Amino acid sequence: MKLRLMLALASAHFFVVAYAGEVTVAVAANFTAPMQKIAQAFEQDTGHKAHLAFGSTGKFYAQIKNGAPFAALLAADDKTPERLEKEGLAVIGTRFTYATGRLALWSKSSNLVDDKGEVLRSPNLDKLGIQKIAMADPKIAPYGAAAMEVIHKMGVQANVVPKLVQGESIGQTYQFVSTENAQLGFVALSQISLSGRITQGSAWVVPQSMHTPLKQDAVLLNVGKDNAAALALLKYLQGDKAKTIIRQYGYAL
Repeated sequence: MKLRLMLALASAHFFVVAYAGEVTVAVAANFTAPMQKIAQAFEQDTGHKAHLAFGSTGKFYAQIKNGAPFAALLAADDKTPERLEKEGLAVIGTRFTYATGRLALWSKSSNLVDDKGEVLRSPNLDKLGIQKIAMADPKIAPYGAAAMEVIHKMGVQANVVPKLVQGESIGQTYQFVSTENAQLGFVALSQISLSGRITQGSAWVVPQSMHTPLKQDAVLLNVGKDNAAALALLKYLQGDKAKTIIRQYGYAL
């Protein structure tokens, strides 16, 4: 009886190992922290392993066009996955919104940013010690485009634009502010909060009405159409465990 049970367990383990696969995924930089947790849970629950590459959606688009071997894309917008579908580089019918992002104006200093972003209207930012304001490149990063919309909507271009420094992704933008090379920056709320609390410094969570919604879509790329691990990951992202993690980082679903 004991021997039979051991053989059954060994067979089950072999079955999981034999059928476990691997998937390489391009992930928008703003989704770094939650995706790392999701990938860990995904491997524990399914046996499949996800290899994650983080960066700007615009750069990933260019890489995919040039044959990069990504099986799936988790973009920072909904336009890029749709464009890849139209260009025949993604599998039609696999695209879905996995999260809606939130933008925040953030400083490492605990008292610099007020809860309405009025610091951007200050007549003398230099007196506040603000020499640089970081944002992602609006040409290739959706969070950067959203930040530029907010700047225009507030009418603070003259005040802010001369101090802008751009990161190639929201990940690099976060680095600028976290190292205090920039005293302020527009970052993803997911980078500075957990379970509804700002983890460090001071921040203004930008109202979603001030910019185009940051709908973030995932899509299966042609490289991954026969990859069981890629299909399983996209399904897992829509499950309760992944959704719980996504909400913890301030995203809407």
